[in-house]
Amino acid sequence: MDEIYIPHDQRAALTAIDDSDLNGLIEQAIQEERSGNLHSIRLASCGSYVASRLQHFDRALAKHREAKAPRKRAETENTLRRAGYDLIFAIQAMKQRMEIEQKEEQLFHVDGEIRPYHFSQRLTARVSYRWRKTVDDEWTRGHIAFIHDVDLTPDYSRSPPKRKPSAAKQQEEVQRQLSEAWEHLMMGALYSVRDYFREGRDGGNIPETYKATVDPHSRGLNNHSTRFWPQEP
Repeated sequence: MDEIYIPHDQRAALTAIDDSDLNGLIEQAIQEERSGNLHSIRLASCGSYVASRLQHFDRALAKHREAKAPRKRAETENTLRRAGYDLIFAIQAMKQRMEIEQKEEQLFHVDGEIRPYHFSQRLTARVSYRWRKTVDDEWTRGHIAFIHDVDLTPDYSRSPPKRKPSAAKQQEEVQRQLSEAWEHLMMGALYSVRDYFREGRDGGNIPETYKATVDPHSRGLNNHSTRFWPQEP
């Protein structure tokens, strides 16, 4: 599970992009009012963030190409150049994130289990990790299981359906709710273990199990539910 890391194929695509070439291709696209050469450097393979900025640039380019009046073209060119800057920033941000991850992976790596096919009301999200204090040390491996009992009490603030769903539909809805809760639990678990190591803490002190805390108002998970170590005063 690579949700908290840039996948290897995206890392390869990012590494292959030369910043000066990118700037030149964006300027060329603006001048020629077409982005064919810009797409040749596989920007769309650099992840959803970069792909969305590329789509934004393409839309701005199309509007600029369609504009005819001088005043309108000046406006669309300004919008287009801002979209180009946004695309450059997205690439730079992803490269910076990649560098941070590669540096951290010399000391720790976090991985989650595959999503289950069926869920019970008691959810478990297992996170495996390896860590070492220095790059010269041997790897130490461990795991932690995050447990969460989902509150399936109906929300009485919402109007009930006009027709009572069938038993099969009710069970389908329960599985949908549990699936969403598990995804939330797993993502929180992955980020919590990663953040624990980012703070320079000792992997030997990670517990084998941790019962997630719930939000007192929503009765569900929040951003702090999987923090398994004490908050510093």
